[in-house]
Amino acid sequence: MYWFYLALAIMLEVCGTTCMKLSDGFSKLTPSVLMFVFYGLSFAAFVYALKRIDVSVAYAIWAGLGVMLIAIIGILYFKEPVSALKIVSIVLIIGGVAGLRYSGAGA
Repeated sequence: MYWFYLALAIMLEVCGTTCMKLSDGFSKLTPSVLMFVFYGLSFAAFVYALKRIDVSVAYAIWAGLGVMLIAIIGILYFKEPVSALKIVSIVLIIGGVAGLRYSGAGA
């Protein structure tokens, strides 16, 4: 169940970051408000995940997968430029996250 909370925290954080981009510097009300809602819910879910998952592992996975997902959203949705280095870096993040998950740490 704690890994579910971590996954939920990651998804909510990604939603918050996407809303941050969509808010256009707080000039659009709905994404601006949603950004705070998603970040608040993300931190709440993260707190529950930390009850059984080591903070070093949980935070690294949370940050790594968040970065990876936002990079993918930036490329696909916001039409950001893509390069071979960006793709290789995303693959390295996935490898690092998998290594942390299966390192035996946490729940």
